[in-house]
Amino acid sequence: LIARALRAAVDLKTLGEFTITLDCDVIQADGGTRTASITGACVALADALNKLVAAGMLKTNPMKGMVAAVSVGIVNGEALCDLEYVEDSAAETDMNVVMTEDGRIIEVQGTAEGEPFTHEELLTLLALARGGIESIVAMQKAALEN
Repeated sequence: LIARALRAAVDLKTLGEFTITLDCDVIQADGGTRTASITGACVALADALNKLVAAGMLKTNPMKGMVAAVSVGIVNGEALCDLEYVEDSAAETDMNVVMTEDGRIIEVQGTAEGEPFTHEELLTLLALARGGIESIVAMQKAALEN
């Protein structure tokens, strides 16, 4: 999941023969470790590529844009974004959504824990995820500027 998400952020032809290894260690979490790993790894990848360009090892930055992930779910009939552990444990539906910064979907992993969810609920959760990811991307970009 993490590698697939990050490959969507990079023009692999421009990257060429480089191999970049990113180690994702979530030190503290209250749920969302996979989504945090994707989001943080994308910042690390962008930073590494910026350094390769600055060092003259790459002529062009192969980064196509940021990628981020967030968990969303339905808890007690309410759609929530960035579920905490307690919410995730009680969710009737929960999913991880990975998107590009312009809202294109890379991956959706969703599960109904009891009753199936409706098409309308799916669309609500995807819209909620997109809003959350837009906020996350703004934070990713701010981190790269500092």
